[in-house]
Amino acid sequence: MSAPRRRGSFQVVRFVDDTLPAPLVWTFDGPFERCLDDIEDTLRRAIVMVGDVSRVALLIDLSLPALKRRVEAGDALQPAWGRFLERTARYGLPASPRVRHLRVAGPLATLVIAYRN
Repeated sequence: MSAPRRRGSFQVVRFVDDTLPAPLVWTFDGPFERCLDDIEDTLRRAIVMVGDVSRVALLIDLSLPALKRRVEAGDALQPAWGRFLERTARYGLPASPRVRHLRVAGPLATLVIAYRN
């Protein structure tokens, strides 16, 4: 036996467009430390553009084949990475940058900034 249906009961549903703006995307290639400096500079400019650091989420894609080539060319990952994390922590971001390691060739780093209006 099925449940009785309620008569005269309805719910008004309003459509609210909460779509997020398209993320901002930049790619960086070259020496590892220079890429990190350029990522930080771009991040600083994007925060000014967005206007509120609490509305920002970061993703950094690192191409493992490109990173391997940079290490073979003599680039050191540390202490540059540690200094980069220290500097970006000063901006008051709600979370540390998420880093995704890609197994495909491409630019060394891709910075993706998502934000809410």
